[in-house]
Amino acid sequence: MAVRAGSAGAPRVLSLDTLVRIERGRTGSGPGASRRLAVPEGMRAPLGCDAVAMPARLGPLLMPRLPRVGCVYADSTHWWWLVPSDSDVALEWPAPAHYATGALVPAAPGPPDLIHTPEGTLPYTPPIPLYLALCRVTGTQPAWSRPISA
Repeated sequence: MAVRAGSAGAPRVLSLDTLVRIERGRTGSGPGASRRLAVPEGMRAPLGCDAVAMPARLGPLLMPRLPRVGCVYADSTHWWWLVPSDSDVALEWPAPAHYATGALVPAAPGPPDLIHTPEGTLPYTPPIPLYLALCRVTGTQPAWSRPISA
């Protein structure tokens, strides 16, 4: 699917992928606007950053279940795990997790604290192990192992 945009003499075709990326890149402004989690200084995010949020009570249960933990941010109610952009493609993150495109978190009086920084220069927690650990902790069957109904 494509949408044509541009001047009358030079139409431009935008693919569905491009439209999705444009929408994901939009950020709000004003008092209720979201804020982006910052990648710590000295780290690089070549794959872009999204975040997976979960209730703070689950955070300590997930840490020991992961082979590698990237940057983790927390406040009194949520923990956010940085993952590469588009880590939601073909994954249904189990409730009560929330996938935050662009690592945008709800506005609050102060930013969440960085509570874990990995060794090295990449801020990511691998999304598949995070997904599987979260499924395990929440008692949710991974999407790919559920029966298919016709």
